[in-house]
Amino acid sequence: MTTSDGFISIRHVNKFFGSFQAIEDVSMNIGQGEFFSLLGASGCGKTTLLRMLAGFESTSSGEIYIDGQPTSDVPPHHRPVNMVFQSYAIFPHLNVRDNIAYGLRKQKLPKAKRDEMVEEMLELIKLPGYGQRKATELSGGQRQRIALARALILRPKVLLLDEPLGALDKQLREQMQLELRALQRQVGITFVFVTHDQEEALTLSDRIAVMSGGKVLQVDTPAGLYETPKTREVASFIGNMNFFQGTVRRNGAAMGAVETEGLGHIPVPLDQLTKPDGAPVQVALRPEKFELSPTRPEGALHAVEGRLSNAAYLGERSHYYVSIAGKDQPIAVSTQNLGRMTGAPDISGDAPMWLSWAPEAIVILDADETG
Repeated sequence: MTTSDGFISIRHVNKFFGSFQAIEDVSMNIGQGEFFSLLGASGCGKTTLLRMLAGFESTSSGEIYIDGQPTSDVPPHHRPVNMVFQSYAIFPHLNVRDNIAYGLRKQKLPKAKRDEMVEEMLELIKLPGYGQRKATELSGGQRQRIALARALILRPKVLLLDEPLGALDKQLREQMQLELRALQRQVGITFVFVTHDQEEALTLSDRIAVMSGGKVLQVDTPAGLYETPKTREVASFIGNMNFFQGTVRRNGAAMGAVETEGLGHIPVPLDQLTKPDGAPVQVALRPEKFELSPTRPEGALHAVEGRLSNAAYLGERSHYYVSIAGKDQPIAVSTQNLGRMTGAPDISGDAPMWLSWAPEAIVILDADETG
């Protein structure tokens, strides 16, 4: 897989519905064979962008190229793409075999060839022997697989997926995420996937475009988005984050610092301090990056004393909320429950608690964002 080739190239695309701008100057490349996700809240423009790739919506300006070819004048049925919807759109009056073969009708293939292709798809989606089943006899997960097979049997260069797992319950959804990723790797074609679920995007994707207000805020790998978000909006949308207002203090050759509300004068690696001395910034720290201790930890470069104000037991992990002097909102801390626990953590007695963290866990963001 290469992303520099731009198998799909979106160049300065805008989309207006009347006076409303749904897509604003979006430019990005998607590599051949890549599993690429468009992630954002409802109304951010991700489905509109997907529909423009499919040809169901036209661009107001800009151009979309697929495999080097411009698509503005290409109708949907002539584009090398196919689409899977959240509703699956399985035909209830057809059996599984005929649902999968539906798109082959215009290709005038011999029946033996059509049957062979359907059997290959049934094997691919792990439903061999289901050809004669009625659509009404299928579970939600099976219907989703049939919809995928019907789209893939046409051998598209790009498969577009509009929240195809949204109608499934949590356990089946997680199972189908793994199956969908394995299927994409097996067929090797480009998947463009729309979702509002951050965990789903992180699980499935090679890269993710985070969208808001019709704009692309950041395109990166799942680890890149989570560990090094470029803006407060991205940091807030991908997982949970604690934010602190601060001021840059360049005070050494290898280590600088930021003076913050609550955390005080904290050490920060100089390669993270791109702003000049005295510049305002925001310091961001993920809840799981904190170490929690009832006493001041030995060897920590910096530690802050607080008071445990609340806690929640969530099975595999616990969430703690620690109040510290100089900050209005408590700090969120997340820890894995590695040992056996019998219930919620004890927060009685307003117990003192120390917070520490590794300097490299800190993310420095611009100060002019309010999030």
